[in-house]
Amino acid sequence: MTRLKLILAATALCIAGDAAIAQQPTGTLEKIRSTGIITLGHRESSIPFSYYDKNEKVVGYAVDLCYVIADAVKANLGLAKLEVKLVPITPALRIPSILSEKIDLACDTMTNNLERQKVVAFSSTYFVAANRFVSKVAAHLRTLDDLKGKTVVSTIASTNLKQISELNEQRHLGLTILAAKDNFEAFRMLESDRAAAVVMDDILLYGLVANSAAPADYVVSDEALSVEPYGILLRRDDPAFKKVADDALAAIYRNGDINKLYAKWFLNPIPPNGMNLNVPMSAALKRVLAKPSDSGDPEMYAMRNTAE
Repeated sequence: MTRLKLILAATALCIAGDAAIAQQPTGTLEKIRSTGIITLGHRESSIPFSYYDKNEKVVGYAVDLCYVIADAVKANLGLAKLEVKLVPITPALRIPSILSEKIDLACDTMTNNLERQKVVAFSSTYFVAANRFVSKVAAHLRTLDDLKGKTVVSTIASTNLKQISELNEQRHLGLTILAAKDNFEAFRMLESDRAAAVVMDDILLYGLVANSAAPADYVVSDEALSVEPYGILLRRDDPAFKKVADDALAAIYRNGDINKLYAKWFLNPIPPNGMNLNVPMSAALKRVLAKPSDSGDPEMYAMRNTAE
């Protein structure tokens, strides 16, 4: 072989080697490949997204979507087996758990907004909610102004708690605002009259009411305080892992499987009590499924929660 051919052969080998190195997984994908484990953070009481059923099994719409992503990661890495580890999280711990790599994905009802995007990343939006409040029918509380001087509660570290605190100051409502550790505790405070209303994403309120002892005793406000797009939480600056997640969701959005999953959790009886939330897919969600986006700008989800 001539010297030129030797140089060309060596160069080709170097290029091939560089390409192979470039294709090696990095970041979260490398972590998962090396351990054979993907760790999913889940909530304990966010019906119907992420919660325990009567058998203490973790179930929900967001959990199902996280498993779709886990399957895509397994295929992407060419793994014969991938262990899925489940770790309970709270609103206060979900971002720290992502940043510390305790979990790889948060199967949660976390609002994607521009402020949070400075710290973490979100998958394409998979649900669009609105911030509302629930109260007892007998209390005749229908609008934000009706809550003046009352005690309200929301979940700690939630956008709902932040927003009702801001509205309280802006509109001089004179509210006493309490922070509950989770959704169940917040609703129990309403049940026991320790609070006049629970401020939370509407879909979570529907779930709490449907699974309460007396659903007819409660009413969710018509007035929407904000729009809340949900995304699966993941680490920032890890585009390869985010691409796998987004591609996995885009695939089920395109082939219609997302409609089956939605019907399973929002249009049919669900655990733990077999209640049917009967919440049709909103126009805002239909649009984002047709054209996936991870935008944290609420204006991207205009028409809010209007059902079609």
